[in-house]
Amino acid sequence: MIARRDDPRPLPSETSLRVIMRHLREIMADGGEGQEKLDRIVRQIAGVMVAEVCSIYLKRQDGSLELFASEGLNPDSVHTTRLKRGEGLVGRASELGVTVNEPEASNHPAFSYRPETGEEIYHSLLAVPISRSGQVLGVLVIQNRTPREYSDEDVEVLQATAMVIAENLVSGAVAGTVASIEASRSQPGVIEGEPLSDGIALGHVVLHEPRIVVTQLLAENPAIEVERLDLALDKLQKNIDEMFEQEHLSNVGEHRDVLEAYRMFAHDKGWHRRLREAVEGGLTAEAAVERVQNAMRTRMLRQHDTYWRERQRDLDDLSDRLLRVLAGRLKSSEDDGGLPPDTILVARTMGPAELLDYDRSRLRGLVVEDGSSQSHVAVVAKALGIAAIGQATGIVDRVSAGDAAIVDAVTGEVHLRPTGELISAYSDKVRFRARRQKRFQSLRDRPAITKDGVPIALMMNAGLLVDMPHLDESGADGIGLYRTELQFMLSESFPRLDRQTQLYRAVIDEAGGKPVVFRTLDVGGDKVLPYLRQPKEENPAMGWRAIRMALDRPELFRLQIRALLKAAAGRELRVMIPMVSASYELGAIRALIEREKAFLTEHGHPLPEKVLVGAMFEVPALLFELDAFLTRVDFVSVGSNDLMQFLFASDRTNARVASRFDVLAPAPLRALRTLVTAANSYNVPVTLCGEMAGSALEAMTLIALGFRSLSMAPASIGPIKAMVLSLDATKASAFIDGVLKEGAKDVRMSLQQFAEKERVAIDG
Repeated sequence: MIARRDDPRPLPSETSLRVIMRHLREIMADGGEGQEKLDRIVRQIAGVMVAEVCSIYLKRQDGSLELFASEGLNPDSVHTTRLKRGEGLVGRASELGVTVNEPEASNHPAFSYRPETGEEIYHSLLAVPISRSGQVLGVLVIQNRTPREYSDEDVEVLQATAMVIAENLVSGAVAGTVASIEASRSQPGVIEGEPLSDGIALGHVVLHEPRIVVTQLLAENPAIEVERLDLALDKLQKNIDEMFEQEHLSNVGEHRDVLEAYRMFAHDKGWHRRLREAVEGGLTAEAAVERVQNAMRTRMLRQHDTYWRERQRDLDDLSDRLLRVLAGRLKSSEDDGGLPPDTILVARTMGPAELLDYDRSRLRGLVVEDGSSQSHVAVVAKALGIAAIGQATGIVDRVSAGDAAIVDAVTGEVHLRPTGELISAYSDKVRFRARRQKRFQSLRDRPAITKDGVPIALMMNAGLLVDMPHLDESGADGIGLYRTELQFMLSESFPRLDRQTQLYRAVIDEAGGKPVVFRTLDVGGDKVLPYLRQPKEENPAMGWRAIRMALDRPELFRLQIRALLKAAAGRELRVMIPMVSASYELGAIRALIEREKAFLTEHGHPLPEKVLVGAMFEVPALLFELDAFLTRVDFVSVGSNDLMQFLFASDRTNARVASRFDVLAPAPLRALRTLVTAANSYNVPVTLCGEMAGSALEAMTLIALGFRSLSMAPASIGPIKAMVLSLDATKASAFIDGVLKEGAKDVRMSLQQFAEKERVAIDG
C-alpha cells in the first residue's frame, strides 16, 4: 500500500524502494510519451516518499538545468524555469555530483529563489544527481513544508530511484537530454591535468578495469537475483584468495598488502547484508552493487580523514570487480591478450601495485582522474618510464576503449581523438625526444664533471624495489633518498621486523656498492597509516609527523632502526632523519640508535661497518642554529619541497597558492647559500633531493650556490648530466653572487640569459 502524502508515518527504506520500483516498472512498460512518463514518475515518488513536492530537472547542452516535471510546484513553471550552471542548491547537486540535504533550504547561501515555482512555502529539500556512468543528466528533488533533515534511508531510496530514471532517459524516453553527452564521446577534445611522470605518448585508450554499465535495474525475480549475488560473492572471494597463491605476487610485498585490503572487504558481512537488502528491495544484483557502492561512497566522503578516502577507493575497486563477476568478465589484469602495443591506460584511480600488473612493454602512457606528483602511482610511473598525467577530471566519462589519445606529460594535456595534423606534430616531438634520450644514454658512464673540473654527484630518488634497476640504467652515482614510508603506507598492518630487514637488505644488495641514503619513516601529516591512530590536525604538514612522531613513539622508530642495522651488517649504513626542527632532537635520535646497536650486539648480531646519521633540512628555523645543527650530523639532505613551502607559507599541494612563489627568488637562494657555506666550513656533505634538483635551470643554480650533490628522479639524470658537462661552475658562482648582491628584479630571467650566453644545456 502506498502511503498518502498527508500520512505522517515514515516508511522503512526497503519498503519504500520496493513500492517505487514496482510502479516505475509499470510506468516504463506502458506506452506514452516521455513527458507523460516523467509526470507519472514524480507523482509516484511524491506519494511514496511522503513529500509535498517532487521535481525532475534535466541538464541541457549548455550545462544549465530545466525543470522537466514536477508534482507540487506551479505547473506553469515546468519547461520555463531554468537554472544556470551551478545555480542554487539544485545546480550545486548537478555541478558537483553530490547529494544536497537541507532542512532549511532558504537559509543556505547557495539557495536561489524562483518566484514562478511557488516553492517559497517549502523548507526542507533533498536533491540527488541523476547520473549514468559518472555523467550527471539531471537532478531529482523532493521538498516538504516541515523543516527536517532527510534520513540516510531517504537518501538511499532517492539515489536508487535516480538510477532508474537515468536509465529511462538514456533509453530515449525524453529526446535530446543526453545527446550532448554522447556527442562529446566522439569529438576531439583536450583535458588538462597535472604531469606525474615526464614524457609524451601516442596510442589508444584502454580503460583500467573497464566499468560495467548497469542496464537492467529492476529485478523480475528477486529470489533468482539473491542467488546470483551469493554465487558472485563466493566467486569473488575465491578469485582474490587465488591471487595470493600466484608465484609472481608472492615475491612482491606491495601487491600482497593491497590485496589484503580487498580480501578484508570481500569477506565483510555488513557489505553482504546491504547488497542482499537492496536485491530484496526489487533491484537486480548489478543494480544493488551500484546502489550500495554509491551510498557507502557518500558516507565515506563525508569523512575528512584520509584513511576513509583510501578505504572508499578499496570499496570502489571491489564493487567494480563484483560487477565484472556478475557480467562474467572477471579476468586477471595481466591477461594482456587484448592489450594494444601502444596502450594509453585511463583510470579514475589506480594504486601502484595495480599499475605493476600490466605488461610494461605495451604501456605508453597513464592518465588518472586523481593522483599527484607525490602519489605512489606517480613514483611507479616514473620508475617505469611511463608518461603519466593526474588530476584529469572527467576523462573516464569522455573516452571509450580504443579511442586514439596523446598524453603530453610535459604540459599536462591529454588530447582525445586527435586530428591527423596533431598526431603528425606530436610524432615529430616523440622522435626528437627519442634522439635526445639516446644522446643522454650515451652519457650514462661519463662522470658528471663541469667544464672547469668540478665533480657533481648525481643521485636518484627511490622508494620501491622496482626503482632499483634504474640505478644502473640512468648512470646515477647512488640513491640520495630512499623513501622507506612507501612500504608502510602500502601495508594493512605495521610491517614486521623480518620483513623490513628483508626489504632494506635487498635495496642495499641491488645498489651494488653504491651509497644508499635511507630516510626513516616520514609519516603523519598527509601521509596516513591506516593502522596507526593519529590525531586530526588543522595543519598536518606542520603537525605530528616524522621525527616528532619518532620521539613520541620511539618503539616504531627503534624497530625500523633495528631492521636497518641488521640489513646493513658488515656494510655502510646511511640513515637520514626527516623534519628536524631543532638540533637537540638529533641528540635524542642518536641515543635511540646507540640503544639499538647495543641491543643487537648483546644478542650476537653483526653491526654495519659504519653508521652515518644525517638529517633532512626542511625547517627554516635551523638556519638560525647552524653551528649546533652541523656538529650533530654526518651529512645533510635538503628537502626543497617542504623547505620552500615553509619559507613562503604556501601549501605546495594547493594549486591556488603553490604557483605564487618562485624557488629561484632571492630569499630561498640566499637561505640555501647560507646552509652550503656553513656546511663546507664544518666539512659536512650536503645534497639537495627535492624537485629543484631535477630541473636543469634550477640544478645549474644549485651548483652555482655550491651544491656538489643532487638527487632526483631517474629520468632526470640524463638531462642534468648534459647540463653539468656544459657548465663552467666558477662562472656560474660569480654570476649568482652578483645577481643576489645587486638584487635583480627577475632572478629566473637573469639565470636563463646567463645559460643562453654561456651555452649551458638547460633545455636538455
